[in-house]
Amino acid sequence: MKQLELYARMAKARAFELALADLWTQGLISGEMHLGTGEEAIAAAITARMRAGDAVALDHRCTSVLVLLGVDMAAMLKESMGHSDGLCRGQAGHMHLMSQRHLAAASGIVGAAGPTGAGFGLAAKLLRRGSVAVAFFGDGAANQGMLLESLNLATAWSLPVIFVCKDNGWAITTNTASVTGGDLAARARGFGLVVQDVDGLDGSSVDAAAARAFRRARRGQGPSFIQARCSRLDGHFLGDPMVKTARQPMKQGAEVLRKIMAAALKSGGGSLTDRASSLLSMTRLLVKVRDNRRGGRNDPLVRARRVLRRRHGTEVSEIEETVRNEVRDALSLACKDVSQWRG
Repeated sequence: MKQLELYARMAKARAFELALADLWTQGLISGEMHLGTGEEAIAAAITARMRAGDAVALDHRCTSVLVLLGVDMAAMLKESMGHSDGLCRGQAGHMHLMSQRHLAAASGIVGAAGPTGAGFGLAAKLLRRGSVAVAFFGDGAANQGMLLESLNLATAWSLPVIFVCKDNGWAITTNTASVTGGDLAARARGFGLVVQDVDGLDGSSVDAAAARAFRRARRGQGPSFIQARCSRLDGHFLGDPMVKTARQPMKQGAEVLRKIMAAALKSGGGSLTDRASSLLSMTRLLVKVRDNRRGGRNDPLVRARRVLRRRHGTEVSEIEETVRNEVRDALSLACKDVSQWRG
């Protein structure tokens, strides 16, 4: 796929995510809001290879993929705001979005995309030859038993499933490596899957891996596992206190630091060495969080824009304006309807 086309898809996904963030900030969306900012290159490249009859199982960061599959944006916005005229009649929120027309289903249950994807794969094999199922999940979910069972079943039955692990290094607020035995890629190979480890911040790299995986699946050659290493630009959820502390240490971190230092100097408990080690670990985590932010070096759109602007500056600006207008129109429609409904 051409780089400009990939960038247009990434930009559209980001524009929609920012619209969701704005609604949440205004208090129009209740509860936690889990954005997929940082995953746009993965969503753009994978969905570009999908066609009618393909199915997708999603996790709680599902909106980018659904936007790029063509699900109505205004309907998703209304659903996120709890509108009875939303995509799922206001019953799903942003984590459990589903579209029968697009064979797409999301779940906030960690790891649920695995068995759902395997089920979609079985249906494709029996009912829609040549079709493919895709399962999106994070590296934290890769330690869930039902996901591991799904990898096993997909291989045993040679299902046309592509398992896409969005590896951002986090399991909510835990460094995934600290709670993971072995290597995820080696684990997937152990089940017999064909594995590709790619830079999930580079749309072209993901696209190349996706092309190979879809080709295998459509030919009936079995499942694949794509480990796409990416970033999580807005923390586990919008307003994540760890993100606030890392990015605004003077404003947000004073009280947190006071409590940490009080605990570190308190008599009893662990040794000074253990306490120093814990403080060092927390510092490293905060630095990691600080370095992953919108507009930073680990932002896939910034990377793509930097390359494309050298030769396609005008086209990039036109793409950005077009997708902003598309999302703005959907936002205007959704908010107009919600305003009428609330009135």
